[in-house]
Amino acid sequence: MIETPDPLKGIIIAVPETRELKVFSDMIEKTGAETFRCPLVAIKDSPHEKDVTQWIQRFINEKFHDLILFTGEGLRRLITFAQRSGMREQFLKSLTQVRKITRGPKPARALRAVGLDTDLPVKNPTTDGIIDELKALNLQGRTIGVQLYPEGDHSKLIRFLEQANSNPIFVSPYVYDSATEDKQVEYLIKKLAKEEINVIAFTSAPQVRRLISIAKKGKLDHDLRIGLSKTKVAAIGPVVADALKKIGVGIDIQPKSRFFMKPLLREIIAHFK
Repeated sequence: MIETPDPLKGIIIAVPETRELKVFSDMIEKTGAETFRCPLVAIKDSPHEKDVTQWIQRFINEKFHDLILFTGEGLRRLITFAQRSGMREQFLKSLTQVRKITRGPKPARALRAVGLDTDLPVKNPTTDGIIDELKALNLQGRTIGVQLYPEGDHSKLIRFLEQANSNPIFVSPYVYDSATEDKQVEYLIKKLAKEEINVIAFTSAPQVRRLISIAKKGKLDHDLRIGLSKTKVAAIGPVVADALKKIGVGIDIQPKSRFFMKPLLREIIAHFK
């Protein structure tokens, strides 16, 4: 069977990604599609550098038993903070001495980038999935490092860890910020409503939240609802899909496993075959 050289020719895909915007957009454009680049969320180091650095010092100097990693970005930021403080090697050594629990493939991939492996990959990459995995373990008296991510509701996990009589120590190494001026985001919403975009490919839940926030702020709620109902909505994985479902948006395209950009693009191509 001969593959079509430009399987997405004539398709316009909105790309709200920030950190890997060029990589993802270039990947899409090689399929013949056009991209509308509108990065919605910027990722920045936590402004509370002292708190993050003190957490790293504790992780190195005290006996932690486990480390829960929610995101690959979180681990990369912790390593960067450690490097700036002259503690990179000590931090990496301490990582080898704890049980590393990863929510989904991205933190596992970030571990592999520094020569380490996950010890407990969570099958369902959500907070509930982490809790389900931990329920089978005896956590009593264990000191557990927990890397949090911005805007997440961590209350359920915090309650679970407290009820398990563990000693959780939390760190939030990064924050979200606006990546694109509101007017550009409003322009994206109007293009969606006019059916000028064929697919919007969400790669993180904060992208969904910012789009909703700008729509409300600019009184474009109706336009966004209409636009998302007329546009094929692609979600990179279940966390993003859940964020969309919570606001009543259906998912047209989503990888069944391996929640990365390449599998997402493969699913988009398959959808238009």
